[in-house]
Amino acid sequence: MSSIAIIEDDPKIARLLADYLTQAGFDTATAHSGQEALSLATSQHFDLFLLDVMLPDGDGFSVCKQLRLFSSAPILFLTARIAEEDRLLGLELGGDDYIVKPFSPREVVARVKANLRRLALDSGQSPTSTLQLDQDTLTAQFGHRTTDLTAIECALLAALTAAPNKLFNRDELIDRIYSDGRVVSDRTIDSHIKKLRQKLSRIDQGEVIEAVYGAGYRFKPCTKLP
Repeated sequence: MSSIAIIEDDPKIARLLADYLTQAGFDTATAHSGQEALSLATSQHFDLFLLDVMLPDGDGFSVCKQLRLFSSAPILFLTARIAEEDRLLGLELGGDDYIVKPFSPREVVARVKANLRRLALDSGQSPTSTLQLDQDTLTAQFGHRTTDLTAIECALLAALTAAPNKLFNRDELIDRIYSDGRVVSDRTIDSHIKKLRQKLSRIDQGEVIEAVYGAGYRFKPCTKLP
């Protein structure tokens, strides 16, 4: 799971960005000043920085210069400044992108994803375009986004993904995920599937589990790019 540092002095904006990025499957941490940002950045690893240009103890350009002394992670400036010289200065100091305020949180998430994809390609890595399930950590991943699962949800997804396009009735799924012979109703399976779909939607994979009315469920691999 990619980790994003949000360096923004306005608590409401910082909280809004954190909420949207968390929903998109990212880890986030927030700093409200330049000094706090540098302290945070030297204490843990971040894959990308969202950096406000106007900070209470200086400007984001100075913070960018300091970050570039020890980090090569993408830096996306958040700013109300639209003058060309400001944008050029930020890029010359090591910034990777500019997002002008007021902005849409969804646009910020899209820019974050685009910069991380570019970083992966530049480093010779290729973000996976298929859903990945890790049964050891109980997580599902698509591209750079990850969502946590319960043990039952993980077992359900493992059963479905093991046989793509195969239609499983509810009894078959019960047998595969409950090995102790307990009595489980169809509604219990439906409830688990509903919650699993909601979690997969966070990583843009909510449609991979198809419900067939009166019959059951099947896994339909999605070929979209992450």
